[in-house]
Amino acid sequence: MDTDPPLQLRVFNLNCWAIRYLSKLRQERIGLIGDTLSQEGFDLALLQEVWSERDYCELKQKLTACYPYSHYFKSGVIGSGLCVFSRYPILDTFLYQYSLNGYPYMLQHGDWFCGKAVGLLVIKICGIIFHVYVTHLHAEYCRDKDAYLPHRVVQAWELAQFIQHTSKGADVVLLGGDLNMHPGDVGIRLLRGWTGLRDSFPDTERFEGCEDGCTLVPANCFINKEELQPFPLGIRIDYILYKGLSHFAVRCDSLVTTTGTAPGKSIPYSDHEAIMATLCVKPREAAKGSSSSAIEPELVDVVNEARTEVRVGLHTAERQRYSNGRMAILALLLLFLQAAMGLSSLMGWDSPQPFPKFSFSLLSLLATVVLLLSMVLYVFHTIEVKMLQGTEEQMRLVLQDKLSSM
Repeated sequence: MDTDPPLQLRVFNLNCWAIRYLSKLRQERIGLIGDTLSQEGFDLALLQEVWSERDYCELKQKLTACYPYSHYFKSGVIGSGLCVFSRYPILDTFLYQYSLNGYPYMLQHGDWFCGKAVGLLVIKICGIIFHVYVTHLHAEYCRDKDAYLPHRVVQAWELAQFIQHTSKGADVVLLGGDLNMHPGDVGIRLLRGWTGLRDSFPDTERFEGCEDGCTLVPANCFINKEELQPFPLGIRIDYILYKGLSHFAVRCDSLVTTTGTAPGKSIPYSDHEAIMATLCVKPREAAKGSSSSAIEPELVDVVNEARTEVRVGLHTAERQRYSNGRMAILALLLLFLQAAMGLSSLMGWDSPQPFPKFSFSLLSLLATVVLLLSMVLYVFHTIEVKMLQGTEEQMRLVLQDKLSSM
């Protein structure tokens, strides 16, 4: 194997923003993405937010000649939106859906209905086993008051644990997706620190594209410019991460992003910029600086910081559970009171009904609706509390092990 030439792997990653009936120019952009993938001839195409299976089937039909192997991951109410196209045979697949993913009553955001998840594909290329992961984490809607930060930290932790426990038989690990985290955020530092994954942008030998590798930029016509006012250059939330295991090392030879519009076109592929990386895989003995072990004290600090965010989310979830439980009890008491009043009136034990029948029935209906909704939300927040408690306990055990081994 030492005499074999290095393997060059070209990877394409894009959040396609393909929401049926809502995304602008969706069909035109899906066609444009398909044309680009067929012309460029990447080895792997990792796509997110392909919410419609019809769009996936359209891409699959168009790309069959260049990418004979593909997979669409299904989860949640409207799907995970994750799919992969490959020039090489897909040996195995697996999907893990994150335990926390927003709130069902936040309809304006809709993340809960999407079934955010991480998909795993096992691919063998020239005798090298690749574990390819594609994912999409919960969106950040307000950076100053990010109510979803604990959920996103939990997702980052579950993603890191999933990669750590499923990649033991791999030679190379590759992760692509919309992580919805800035490079310095606690979630991305936790993910990289725990798994040892390397970021293609700072590690690449040659870069072309948006300044600082940003993937949400003001030059994109689909972007709300007001949301990016604090970040005049844009933000980087889409990533291609990688690492070599066993006897292989990986480096990023080049990284390219689109810059607001698709090359030679008047419209972008999406509201996100596409990332195109060329990775070089070769035997570790021939690679320089292949060590990627995490520095233990830094990792401990990151896990502590993440644990703090999880605790904040836990306290919020406990308060919401308490409020919903109290509301359910009040609604139940009101129904009992109305039942007692109605029964006493029927039995002739009391004066005639003080309220009109319509108002009395309407109040009963309202109390019933409040009771049912409060009970459902109480159960939902109870599950949320348990998931946060479980994650916090996992992090505590990790810290205990790391501190005892230092």
